[in-house]
Amino acid sequence: MKLLLHICCGPCASGVVEELCSEHEVTLFFFNPNIWPKDEYEKRADAAKKLSERLGVPIIMGNYEHENWKDAVKGLEKEKEGGSRCSVCYEYRLSGTSRKARELGFEFFATTLSISPTKSNRRINEAGMKASLGSNFVAYDFKKSYRKSVDKSSEQALYRQRYCGCEFAMRGSN
Repeated sequence: MKLLLHICCGPCASGVVEELCSEHEVTLFFFNPNIWPKDEYEKRADAAKKLSERLGVPIIMGNYEHENWKDAVKGLEKEKEGGSRCSVCYEYRLSGTSRKARELGFEFFATTLSISPTKSNRRINEAGMKASLGSNFVAYDFKKSYRKSVDKSSEQALYRQRYCGCEFAMRGSN
């Protein structure tokens, strides 16, 4: 099955891509307009490209739509991490992934977001199901691969960030 895999960053993807490639024809999709500031976005995009190159897995780089993303989360800036803002953020990114999957003829799409030990699988999967108009969202729970992702990204010297990317998390608004 052809799978468009939304990746939040190279390190998180490093823990699951090889396994998925043994079961599916995978293309990576880096679409993360939540990441701020722009130089942080570029570091993460570079790490995603390096991983793609090393594994020989194609990657599509989405547009950096930070202002559109800010409009989507407007009014939720002061929400706590893990709250409503995160759900809207997941939905924004997975809707973009679903659109790209339909546009390019992928029947299925998924995300690496569930690898984070601090992110709600339930919220991620709800966002993916809501976004899956015309293509099928495949819900994975990658939490057990988190340690593997830390080790692999370290072995491959991939840039590993210290926050989700959201400017409101970075600024401590939550």
